[in-house]
Amino acid sequence: MSKGTISLIVIGVVVLLLVGGALTSYNGLVQKDEAAATAWSNVQSQYQRRADLIPNLVNTVKGYAKHESTTLESVVAARAKATQLTVNADELTPEKMKQLQAAQGELSQALGRLLMITENYPELKANENFRDLQAQLEGTENRINESRRQYNEVVKAYNIGIRSFPANIVAGLFGFEKRTPFEAEAGAEKAPSVEF
Repeated sequence: MSKGTISLIVIGVVVLLLVGGALTSYNGLVQKDEAAATAWSNVQSQYQRRADLIPNLVNTVKGYAKHESTTLESVVAARAKATQLTVNADELTPEKMKQLQAAQGELSQALGRLLMITENYPELKANENFRDLQAQLEGTENRINESRRQYNEVVKAYNIGIRSFPANIVAGLFGFEKRTPFEAEAGAEKAPSVEF
């Protein structure tokens, strides 16, 4: 073989390796991006599950605690606010994440106040419907926390992927951008105080 043929073969192999590496990087980033979008959908699904349980919980408490209307109204208002704010996985900016967290935080606080009402109504605590709803709500809160954790794990893998060489070149060429992880609200490390 001549030197020209060998040079063309070497150049062809190098080009094939570069194209193959770029395709592999691109496909890997697409998979990680979709995994992050799916994980975010799971978080939203758990938020929706909680929002769906709240009317039943409020109605059960309403039957026992008719004069606790302020607390019940705050739960309903917080639920309405939290369910109106939906954020698509592709639109997850730090600002929108903070808005969503604030709305969900208000809902969590309102639910805390609602559940504190039960201390004043022993017959409500003994009500089977209320206990079932409370258990479902507690399970939902655990699912929300687990969904957030899983989302953060997937976002971490994605963000590492788009910053690692040579995938960072492919990410830059095809517009893959860093995703925003879920972060606790400021002051979340302190236990909330519920007062009436």
